[in-house]
Amino acid sequence: MRIIQCFVLINMCSLWWAQQPHNDGEWVTKDRDRVAKPGPCNIVVQDGSLTQDEFLERYAYSKPVVIKGASHNQLFKSRTRRSVLLNNYGHMTVRLSSANSYSYAKKDMSFKDYCNHHIHPQQLSALGNGPGTGVPFHFHGPGFAETIWGRKRWFMYPPDVEPKFHPNCTTLQWLMEVYPDVKDNPNLYECTLQPGEIVYFPDKWWHATLNIDSSVFISTFLSP
Repeated sequence: MRIIQCFVLINMCSLWWAQQPHNDGEWVTKDRDRVAKPGPCNIVVQDGSLTQDEFLERYAYSKPVVIKGASHNQLFKSRTRRSVLLNNYGHMTVRLSSANSYSYAKKDMSFKDYCNHHIHPQQLSALGNGPGTGVPFHFHGPGFAETIWGRKRWFMYPPDVEPKFHPNCTTLQWLMEVYPDVKDNPNLYECTLQPGEIVYFPDKWWHATLNIDSSVFISTFLSP
């Protein structure tokens, strides 16, 4: 595998921001705004001692893995605090795409405007192209995703098992309406990532995400 592109993805949509310092990068999440909770984890968890050869043999082409204790991103973490990002990049234009599987609608605005006016709690009644947070089920090439701030819940299915979902519904809707019927399905892989934890998903694995808190994460996509 070779790295072909790297994206820094900032998911702040879900919760009102409050002007108070916490050890959460200033991406404050109020308890009353949390509409989803961390769930179980049935994905294999490894620590930083996992070698490249072990990774290639056990996971690279066959199944996902969560890696703990292998991140050394303190400098990047310090640069993705809310105040630092707003000071350095608040004037820049960001493009928002709708939270559905095909990303039909797109809208441009300044990063500052997005942070100050478009962060709100999730709404169960919202469609995938309206307010909400997380990414519904989709697939692409293999990749790594590391949570920098906040917690992010992941759901995955193997390439040959298409999950039951409506492409224009949010992951929150899927969690509330479909998940209770499929949570014991052996084909469903899931885990909640804490800050500093990494998840790897192989080529063409279905995956969806749901932000438990306002979160910042970085993804690295690979060629198969």
